[in-house]
This record gives sequence, structure tokens and C-alpha cells, in this order.
Amino acid sequence: MDLTLPQIENWVLQEAMPKFRARQIAEWMFQKGVDSFDQMTNLPLDLRKKLNQTAYLEDLQVIKKQVSAQTGTVKYLFKLKDGQAVETVLMRQVYGLSVCVSSQVGCRMSCRLCASTLSGLVRNLSAGEIYAQVMSVQKEQSSRISHVVIMGSGEPLDNFQHTLAFMTNINADYGLNIGYRHITLSTCGLVPEILALAEKKLPLTLAVSLHAPNNKLRDSIVPVNRKYPLQVLLKACKDYTKLTGRRVSFEYALIKGLNDTTVCAQELADLLKNFSCHINLIPVNPVPERGLQRTPVQNIQRFKDILEKEGLKVTVRREMGSDIDAACGQLRHSFVDRRKEVF
Repeated sequence: MDLTLPQIENWVLQEAMPKFRARQIAEWMFQKGVDSFDQMTNLPLDLRKKLNQTAYLEDLQVIKKQVSAQTGTVKYLFKLKDGQAVETVLMRQVYGLSVCVSSQVGCRMSCRLCASTLSGLVRNLSAGEIYAQVMSVQKEQSSRISHVVIMGSGEPLDNFQHTLAFMTNINADYGLNIGYRHITLSTCGLVPEILALAEKKLPLTLAVSLHAPNNKLRDSIVPVNRKYPLQVLLKACKDYTKLTGRRVSFEYALIKGLNDTTVCAQELADLLKNFSCHINLIPVNPVPERGLQRTPVQNIQRFKDILEKEGLKVTVRREMGSDIDAACGQLRHSFVDRRKEVF
């Protein structure tokens, strides 16, 4: 499941098998989600035997499952083959079922408001491990997943090639055929990779975690800003829009007493004025180890009003699971911390 169709075709041809066998294998894996190569009944026995000798299918085990009594959101903690764990979230939206996948075990970006970075980066997930999260949730729910958000643990653009292969497979007609317009990729702002993604001209939604209207404040919240400051990041975002024709969505997590003031709101409005974008305000999910508090509801509305008065398009993210370890990496970290997993 780490391979795209052309790569599977190369392998099949190397094994002196007809090229069409590759598509059959891909459909069994990415569309039907079989658990073993032996279930691929339209493949000849010798090919199934060779597959069993050469490869394996991702098989994620559920360590823990939490269901929000408020929204029906489901948070899964999956165990990987090497004993590591990763989080995946199912969100019930009016337009269908959306799955938020992780792209790494842990993260090295050190963003101040995130639980994923507390233990640092362990490793990248393979394309198959990312795909298996969606397929595992779809099978467990017995309902089609219509949207994918790459916004769980990890920085997807720090795992660029595997994330790209995952999106290729899940968008393909041999896969779940989820349109790129139904895929959102979130980044804290890795400029070279944003530009590399722009060159692909995929009609997905790029969400950039901004969280501050100036470099001094953003340096303290999103440390990668020290390498790619706001002026550099915003230029890359404008270039992205020019190349793809897609507006950028800016994520702004509101933290009490830190970035939620009227001064910050006006500064953000001035920063993004005349920018083709959408601003998504997020009531921050408290992480005990971070000591950050959520902005009061009235302050969120005040912040939103200031932005809208300046002509910006703004929404406040609907809370999907504050009662189920909602912050990225929070559920995994609680297990690592209590040593209830095999790591």
C-alpha cells in the first residue's frame, strides 16, 4: 500500500506478469480493503504466492476508541506493525463523513499549542500507513468516507513524498476516488514544500497554521517561523494561489491572553487584507502540559467581528470533540506517558 499504480505496474512487469494485474491488485487494496492477498480471488495462485513472499498489507489494530457524546466524533488510537501508535479522527459533517489522518508518529515542529510534539518526532508514516487509517475507519463504520483532512499528528509536508503518494492513491479511480477538492492538507508553513506542492497544481485545500499576526509572537507559538518568517510564508501562499487558482485557508487558534486581543485582530486584518484567503478561527484545545487556556466565547466573536469589518472571510471552527482528548497527539501522548503501549 506504500506504492502508487505505476510502481505496482513496474513490480508486476518485473515478475513477468501482465500489466493489468497491477490494477487488480490496486483495486483489492485501495478500494475493497482486503485483509490478505489470498482474498484477491481473480489473481492467479502463483501471483498471490509471490505477493505473500514479497509484501504485506497494512493492518491497523485499534488500541482505544473514544466517542464524543456531544457530536458523535470518534477518535481512534491505532497500533502500527512496529508497536508505535497513531491517532485518527472521524468527524460527522452535514456533507458526509470526514477523516482526519496523521502523517507522522510524533512531530518535530515544536508548535506550542500542540500535543503531538511533546515526545518529538519518532518517524514518518508510510503512504500505506496513512491510507490504512482511512480504510480502517471506513470498514469500522461501514459507511463511505467522503472527505479527508491531513491535519492529525505530524507535519505532512515534512513527510512530503509519502503524503503525496497517499493523496494520489486515495484520489484515484482504483482507490476510494475522493476528489482533491475534498482533501485538505494542513501545514505550519514549510515554504519550499508549499512551493513544491503548488507545482503539482492539485485542486486541494491548503490550510496554513498561522496563529499569530506578527513574527515576534509567531516565533514563540510556531517555531518554524524563525526559519520562514511571515513575509516569506505569505509570499509562498500568494505564489501557491497563482499557480493553483486555489485560495489558502489560514488557521488561527485563539489562546487566552496571548493572541486573542483586539490589537492582534486588527494586526491580522491588516496582514491579510487584499489576500485571497479564508480565515478559520479555532478555540484552542487545552493541553495540560502547555498551560494554554481557551479564549472566552465573547472574545472569539469580537475577534471575528473585527476581521469581517475589514472585509475578510471568517468562520469559527465547530468543536468536534472537546470531551475526547481533542488536541492533536493528546490521546497518543497520554498512552505513551502511562506506558500502556509497546513502544
